[in-house]
Amino acid sequence: MERREKGSGKNARASTTDPEARKMKMGDGGFRPAFNVQFATTTETGVIVGVDVTQEGTDGGQLLPMYEQIAQRYQQHPQEYLADGGFVNLAAITHLEANGTATYLPIVDEAKKREKGQDPHAPVKGDSEGVKAWRARMGTENAKAIYKNRASSAELSNASCRNRGLWSFNVRGQIKAKSVALWHAIVHNFHRLLDLTRKATAAT
Repeated sequence: MERREKGSGKNARASTTDPEARKMKMGDGGFRPAFNVQFATTTETGVIVGVDVTQEGTDGGQLLPMYEQIAQRYQQHPQEYLADGGFVNLAAITHLEANGTATYLPIVDEAKKREKGQDPHAPVKGDSEGVKAWRARMGTENAKAIYKNRASSAELSNASCRNRGLWSFNVRGQIKAKSVALWHAIVHNFHRLLDLTRKATAAT
C-alpha cells in the first residue's frame, strides 16, 4: 500500500506498509514497494559470499559496493568478477580493473552496434584503460565461455532462496530485510556445504 505525499509532486509516493521500501518494477511488469536484494555467488561452488539489500530500483550502482564488501570480508579482491548487463557502470569497471580484477559483463547494445557496422569491442572516446581492457576482453571466445558460468551460479542462489520463501519480506525496514536475506544466504550455504561434501566423498 502507498500514499501520495502532500506537496511532493504527482509522482512522489511513500509506502504506508514500509516507509523505507521504494516503488520498483517487478518481474510481472507491475510496480510495488520493494527492496533490491543482491547476492554475490562463486561460480565454482555456488556459495553466496556477499549479501546486500538496497533501496535502488536498478542494479547500475551496485557493482562496486558488493565488490568492496567481498574484498573487506575476505581481505582480497576477486581475480574475476561476472555480472549481467544491468550492472554495467564504467566508473566501477575502471575501479575493478585497476585493482587487478578482470571484469566480465556484456557490452551494452552490442547487437545494435553490430547492425550499424560498429565494432562493439573497440575502445570509445573517453574510455579508461580498464574499460578498454573490458571491451576487448568481451570480444574473445575465452571471455564468452567464462561468462556462461554467471547464469548458472546466479540462478542457483536466487532459485534456492526463492524456493525457501524469499519472495517477500514479513518484516519492516531495510536493516531487518537484510537480516532476512542473510539468514537465507546462511541456509543456502549450509545446503551447498552438504552437497559439496557428498560429491567430494563420492569422488574418493
